[in-house]
Amino acid sequence: MATFITTPTKTPSDKSASAMSRKHPHPNPNSADSSVRSSRFEAYNRLQAAAVAFGEKLPIPEIVALGGQSDGKSSLLEALLGFRFNVREVEMGTRRPLILQMVHDPSALEPRCRFQEEDSEEYGSPVILASAIADIIKSRTEALLKKTKASVSSKPIVMRAEYAHCPNLTIIDTPGFVLKAKKGEPENTPEEILAMVKSLASPPHRILLFLQQSSVEWCSSLWLDSIREIDPTFRRTVIVVSKFDNRLKEFSDRWEVDRYLSASGYLGDNTRPFFVALPKDRGTISNDEFRKQISQVDSEVVRHLNEGIKGGFDEEKFRPYIGFGRLRDYLESELQKRYKEAAPATLALLEQRCSEVTAELDKMDCKIQATSDISHLRRSAMLYAASISNHVGALIDGAADPAPEQWGKTTVEEQSESGLGSWPSVTADIKPPNATLRLYGGAAFERVMHEFRCAVYSIECPPVSREKVANILLAHAGRGGGRGVTEAAAEIARTAARSWLAPLLDTACDRLAFVLGNLYDLALERNQSRDSEYGMKSEKMDGYVGFHAALRHVYNRFIKDLAKQCKQLVRHHLDSVTSPYSQVCYENGFRGSFGSSATSFYKFNQASAGSFCLELTDGGPAACDEIMRDQENIPPEMIGQQTTPGKAAEARGALRESQMTVPETPSPDQPCDAAYAGVKKELGNDIGARKWVSRLTGNNRNTDHVRVQNGGSLLFGDTGSNSGSAYSEICSSAAHHFARIREVLVERSVASTLNSGFLTPCRERLVVALGLDLFAVNDEKFMDMFVAPDAIGVLQNERQSLQKRQKVLRSCLNEFKSVARAL
Repeated sequence: MATFITTPTKTPSDKSASAMSRKHPHPNPNSADSSVRSSRFEAYNRLQAAAVAFGEKLPIPEIVALGGQSDGKSSLLEALLGFRFNVREVEMGTRRPLILQMVHDPSALEPRCRFQEEDSEEYGSPVILASAIADIIKSRTEALLKKTKASVSSKPIVMRAEYAHCPNLTIIDTPGFVLKAKKGEPENTPEEILAMVKSLASPPHRILLFLQQSSVEWCSSLWLDSIREIDPTFRRTVIVVSKFDNRLKEFSDRWEVDRYLSASGYLGDNTRPFFVALPKDRGTISNDEFRKQISQVDSEVVRHLNEGIKGGFDEEKFRPYIGFGRLRDYLESELQKRYKEAAPATLALLEQRCSEVTAELDKMDCKIQATSDISHLRRSAMLYAASISNHVGALIDGAADPAPEQWGKTTVEEQSESGLGSWPSVTADIKPPNATLRLYGGAAFERVMHEFRCAVYSIECPPVSREKVANILLAHAGRGGGRGVTEAAAEIARTAARSWLAPLLDTACDRLAFVLGNLYDLALERNQSRDSEYGMKSEKMDGYVGFHAALRHVYNRFIKDLAKQCKQLVRHHLDSVTSPYSQVCYENGFRGSFGSSATSFYKFNQASAGSFCLELTDGGPAACDEIMRDQENIPPEMIGQQTTPGKAAEARGALRESQMTVPETPSPDQPCDAAYAGVKKELGNDIGARKWVSRLTGNNRNTDHVRVQNGGSLLFGDTGSNSGSAYSEICSSAAHHFARIREVLVERSVASTLNSGFLTPCRERLVVALGLDLFAVNDEKFMDMFVAPDAIGVLQNERQSLQKRQKVLRSCLNEFKSVARAL
């Protein structure tokens, strides 16, 4: 039995070898092809080292060791290496994977171990002391985890071991599964380990070596289901029952041990596990003594099965799977078989990767050369900026690509992401049509405009204290004249409009700027997708981070400047309509403020349903009707008020009734005359409205009839009138003035100003603005976008790295060509 233990590259001659199952055939290699196998193994080892160093994803056949913590993976690795290095003491399998490249070298009477340098394909100096191996593994693990601030890492440590008593075998040792994190570790460490191991074991070119203690029954295995998720049929899984000697004492009859060895009912008929026991003595012994103990344990296990079990065991069926030596030889043989099968595909993949790396190198050379060709850079950058500008214009005019479902935003998302939230001073829940649809570009712009209209029309003239009314009214009374009440109401309305509408105008500009600012990323995506869709070879500026940053900055500044200009323009319009010299409150159109203006606003809202609030969300017209019925967004005093025909004579008669003497000292609480007493009723009364308008805003002839008597006092009422007050009259009149100012501002000024202030410049001036800022500069300043400090050095380093990768891949390619010729 010791024969095949000390000769790892040979398979023992055994009469039962032919009985091995089809899934795990026992190897019987010919010594004549040992040199070919050795060269093939070396070629894959070098390719694996290159893949780890450069992050290449190559389907190299590899063995991945999996299992729970304390299931014997570390002991198995030491047995395969043929010497101990106390790997279990550092628990290296719990933090980083370890790739063990075992190379059978008859001349290496002592182990020669070297670690691959981090982020390099080069190996360091040989490690003299075996005990230092554990320290290197521990220090490298801790350094990487500290750098990445993680509890585990999938970046492997690569160790190459050359030894006369190890097989040609490569195994990736993974972190052991755990149920609970250790003290001081994050609670999600078990989940991270499981996810990392699954990702390492998932590639189909990898062989899974799953270990489980013999004391665990198959039906209660904690990790077998996890392996089954990766490889449902165990087609590429080798199952190893570790610490088999602990279970032997439980068997007394042949049927018991045969039933256990068959694992029927749990693993399937075609899956045969290996049963392995290793020395338990962890004392300090020589490497020769360690290997001798391994051989002795194998012999003792077989002897116990033959002599300690009544009737023995089915040796012909199960002997090929019992003992560490059989497992080692099978793994080496299986890996060599996979190497041979994968060689043609690996050769083709290497040729492809060499071509790709060569193309990357050519691209890098062009980039380095371009840093000295300023005219070429200018042309490419100008074409790219023009393309982005064109895509912005297309998105404003209306486009459905990229997908609105992914790139568009709802009204709530716009409010949240812009940081503006709801409309200032608006307590009503403003829900414009299509609020739940994901829109961008021109569609989102129009939705914000309608949302602004709804917000403005939801605000009424705020209540005014009696003190404010008295201060304004008495001041006008002191100046004399007969329009004190009208002027006081107009001044209150103008002040309210400036205070309440100005924040809404600023918010509208900011929201529209946010919508247009988002178009930059959409234009980038649209430009990239169009190039790939039509196979166009447009100017590629991907690698120039400085240029892209400058282009984005200039675009954002352009939109910000537009928002600033639009704020100034709409504020100018607000100042105009709220100026004391403005005739908005006195023009003839205001005669219908209780009737015709309400009708016009009602018509506007109905027109909005067709033009501005085309409802496309679920519910269609019904949803739009519900919005139209929402009185929070429609001035209630304006709806349904129309001038009744045929009442002009009565209105003119009311003017004569108003020529009466009033007390000398006016008061906001003083009763009004009969004509004024019905002011509350006038809100819904056409005749009253006309009388009120005629009295307050009639022509100069009617105004002249108002006489100021008894020292210049104002006319507030006469005897026998219904109770009322100048305060209520002024508040009512101010509300109507406010509504008129609001309507004129929104419908005559703001809408057209925002459209021409935002959209027209984006369509017509964006490309010019970008060009002036980015390209109307001298060459030195222009090149700052492309050649940052040390940028040439960075490009040169990348080029050297590509050249190194190209050299290694070509070397591997030549090796595999030689291997392929020998197959």
